[in-house]
Amino acid sequence: MSDDGRRHERLPDPAWPVLETEVEYETGWFTGGYDLVEQPNGTTKRYYWAELATAVVVVAVAEDHVVFVEQYRPNIRQTQLELPAGVVEAGESFVDAGLRELREETGFEAGSAALLGDVWCSTGVLRHRRGFVFATDLTPVEQDLDDNEFLSVRAVPVEDVVELATSAPTNDATVEGVLLASEEGLL
Repeated sequence: MSDDGRRHERLPDPAWPVLETEVEYETGWFTGGYDLVEQPNGTTKRYYWAELATAVVVVAVAEDHVVFVEQYRPNIRQTQLELPAGVVEAGESFVDAGLRELREETGFEAGSAALLGDVWCSTGVLRHRRGFVFATDLTPVEQDLDDNEFLSVRAVPVEDVVELATSAPTNDATVEGVLLASEEGLL
């Protein structure tokens, strides 16, 4: 587990014996390696993984609109309309991180926020946990973007959010956040 000032989840004790853990690379953004695992039939196999810091995604509602950010994603070479999101810092809860990310990325401070839920992502290859926060009672404050954030804030009418989030181009965090909030009857 990295000690980079970001929150990382502690893994439970393994159900299958881990004979060796090897970190093959560290980038400052993620760590990658493998565990040599003894499988139930007695054979061994390397299970490769990449560890990312714990993250938070925010579904923020202002009156009858949901707050999104539009940003270019160089990794996929596309502009995405996404829910505000970011890394959870060491010692932060999902809610605290969600409030901070919402304020930094969108320039809105929430008067009320609650955790919708959290999930492990892409469990076949990732060690990455993501929480989803629902925020309301928004008031404008000053944006505080990181030096690698070039984004625009967009308000989308609540009645259009599910269709927008589930239409291309989209991403897993946006789909998950919108569907969780919708399932809870919040959208």
